[in-house]
Amino acid sequence: MQGAKENMAAQPRDYYEVLGVSRTASAEELKRAYRNLAKKYHPDLNKAPDAAEKFKEIQAAYDVLSDENKRRQYDRYGQEGLNGVGAEGFPGGFGAGMGGPFGDIFDIIFGAQTAGRGAGSHVVQGDDLREDLELTLEEVATGVEKTIRFPRMETCDTCKGSGARPGTNADTCPQCRGAGQIQFTQNTILGTFHSTQTCTRCHGTGRVITSPCATCSGSGRVRKIRERPVKVPAGVDTGMRLRLIGEGDAGERGGPAGDLYLVIYVRDHEIFERRGNDLYCEVPISFARAALGDTIQVPVINGTEELKIPEGTQSGQTFTLRGRGLPDFHGRGKGDEYVIVKVQVPTKLTPEQRELLKQFAATMGEHLHDGENKGILGRLFGH
Repeated sequence: MQGAKENMAAQPRDYYEVLGVSRTASAEELKRAYRNLAKKYHPDLNKAPDAAEKFKEIQAAYDVLSDENKRRQYDRYGQEGLNGVGAEGFPGGFGAGMGGPFGDIFDIIFGAQTAGRGAGSHVVQGDDLREDLELTLEEVATGVEKTIRFPRMETCDTCKGSGARPGTNADTCPQCRGAGQIQFTQNTILGTFHSTQTCTRCHGTGRVITSPCATCSGSGRVRKIRERPVKVPAGVDTGMRLRLIGEGDAGERGGPAGDLYLVIYVRDHEIFERRGNDLYCEVPISFARAALGDTIQVPVINGTEELKIPEGTQSGQTFTLRGRGLPDFHGRGKGDEYVIVKVQVPTKLTPEQRELLKQFAATMGEHLHDGENKGILGRLFGH
């Protein structure tokens, strides 16, 4: 029994549990969780006795889950599917190299960029942008093409993104001598780490601009207002995002552009209440129509439709118009429309109308007390 307990204790925890993410977590979610935990439990920052062991466990989990092939093997076969490759971290528990997740730790602790880029190859992807797009319920029902205007950073036409004045070139960085990185040594209680840090003078490019472009002031990018059409499919709802790939800010030094996310907002409608793909509305009808029955016109999205009201309809009764709701965003048919009738009681009657109602009440076996028992109890209970 004792041996069994020791074997169970030796089994590593589920890596998704270690990082506190779901098994469907994206690469960005994994990285964010890893960085937060690594910052919390790094032995240089956390002096708890078990911090080093937790840090090792976090790093081992991220090493597997951040690698597409290892993650696939782990998801399919568990710990055994890894065959011992990379599952226990690096030599010494924290790694001797700068590959994999350890580079992110130096980002966190020492503020350095991830190493491994050569001089002149330090490209930066452009930022993603967000714009809100407001729609009416009628536009949601049919889909619509909208023209949007938004500001974004674009590659400078004057210097073609180099940042240097036309006719000049960037010079070799005197601080890193063109390497883009500076080597340094970090002494910790766990030992000595040798690593590299992105050059703060040239930001990893290995080059510095002595004669900046007058148009972009050496940044290689300028802000412009762009206008473009965008097709919004039918059935979208508030909070949905439409991604326009490559429509965000231009990258720096030849880096790829970011994306533009359009966040949908559907305005409230004066008639309809939306619940998923279904629509609800209230329609007032007279007492006579409710009692005798009739065919009335009711609103539907982008029009009207006939609805048969049977005799004896009660206030609050609901009628369903199949397929008259909104189209499903994923193409799975349409929702329904629910019409709730509200019987209106007239607030003012002519003497003739009052007499007719009294006669009607008499045929129903009711005796109305006109002018008697004016108190609230009399009005409520008819005595």
